[in-house]
Amino acid sequence: MVFLILGCGWVGTFFGQKMLNEGHQVYATTTRENKWHDLTYAGMHAIQADFDGEICKADFPPSVDYVLNSIPATQRLEGAVVRARFQTVQDLLSSVSYKKHIFLSSVGIYPDEDGIFTEEFPIDRNQNLYLAETSMLQLGQTLVYRLGGLFGGDRIFAKYFEGRVCTTGEQRANFIHRNDVAALIQLGFLRPLASSVYNLVTPEHPLKADVVLASAARHGFSLPSGFNSQSNFQKVVSGERIVRELGYTFLYKSPLHF
Repeated sequence: MVFLILGCGWVGTFFGQKMLNEGHQVYATTTRENKWHDLTYAGMHAIQADFDGEICKADFPPSVDYVLNSIPATQRLEGAVVRARFQTVQDLLSSVSYKKHIFLSSVGIYPDEDGIFTEEFPIDRNQNLYLAETSMLQLGQTLVYRLGGLFGGDRIFAKYFEGRVCTTGEQRANFIHRNDVAALIQLGFLRPLASSVYNLVTPEHPLKADVVLASAARHGFSLPSGFNSQSNFQKVVSGERIVRELGYTFLYKSPLHF
């Protein structure tokens, strides 16, 4: 199979390497020259491309099996920049033949407030993530994966709180391990799904304070200097839809085990 990864960051690189190891062909884009060399060294067909500028369509394969799209739509950007960026992506993908396209979004699209959030929750249409999702869903054969906080490998939750005060400890963790993300991407490509938008988070949502303590004990990091909750809204994102449709069993059911 042939994969095209747009915006090959942390998740894309991990997934691309997994596909290479399984004997597949991978094309991957990056904006940075040093990352281009890294991707090439790893065995991918690297393409240096900036979707905020001119894209040379001749640099891209005319046909692939699957497209993984991790082009960012960060909230700090002006809406006009995001619209233009994803119009460029849309124009490119309209010229590439593919079986299925997965766009990686974020559960950050839901408000930071009490509640259980499913894919049916009405989204603020002024958000950049909403603009990006809407643009990508105009393409055929497209899924949107809203990812929880990403951990695994060298991304260890306790590392970010060593010797610091943790102010979010009373919040619920809406996280996911990258191994589960990679598995769900692969299944999403290969299996039929009934919907177009899916939340990807672990089934269990412990308090972040408990995740910090478990993570520190498991990986040998020092504890935070203290816990001082400044915002303790109880936001829980439900990932039940994709679990139900795929019959998926998580490799890491709880962030306590990352």
